Amino acid sequence: MRVAYYLRVSEDGQTIENQRQELDAVAKHRGWDVVAVYADERISGAKGRDKRPAFDKLLKAVTRGEVDMVAAWAVDRLGRSLQDLVAFLAEVQAAGVDLFLHQQSLDTSTPAGKAMFQMLGIFSEFERSMIVARVHAGLKRARNAGKRLGRPPIDPTVEGKIRTALEQGGQGILKIAGKYGVGSGTVQRIKAAMTAPATA
Repeated sequence: MRVAYYLRVSEDGQTIENQRQELDAVAKHRGWDVVAVYADERISGAKGRDKRPAFDKLLKAVTRGEVDMVAAWAVDRLGRSLQDLVAFLAEVQAAGVDLFLHQQSLDTSTPAGKAMFQMLGIFSEFERSMIVARVHAGLKRARNAGKRLGRPPIDPTVEGKIRTALEQGGQGILKIAGKYGVGSGTVQRIKAAMTAPATA
């Protein structure tokens, strides 16, 4: 089995060697063929793929079919959230590649590991659906309480001044927005509303 390690430490003074030694012991015991080692040093697990060059190279190797399994010391080496892990697992699974996590005793090449992977996917989907449900419930409560949703209305007096400034010309949108303490988008909307009838 062709195995690639992914090692990561986030702080100065930490070393990837301890992670590598433990994975080497597992590789020797299982007879793995370690074909590549990808290591991100002094990089937080909260950073995305674009900020972790070794992680990016690992996933490219996975996509190209250069490895059969990715091995990491622990789940937090791969990412800091369940959703990050599930996204990573989905990518390696789509490529037909397995995952081994030493600290969590997760090996997706075994039946138990495959079952655990499926459970992680279920929990991640459940988490997403709960977030959506909470957002919808919050919006419904706000509407029932008579709260206005969306951007607050602009003061009519201020809107009138902005309209006058736009009609007189000579000032850009940003300058008008700064003068009356509103966003440039607000000025653009008022301008669009003013020119819409003429355009029609």
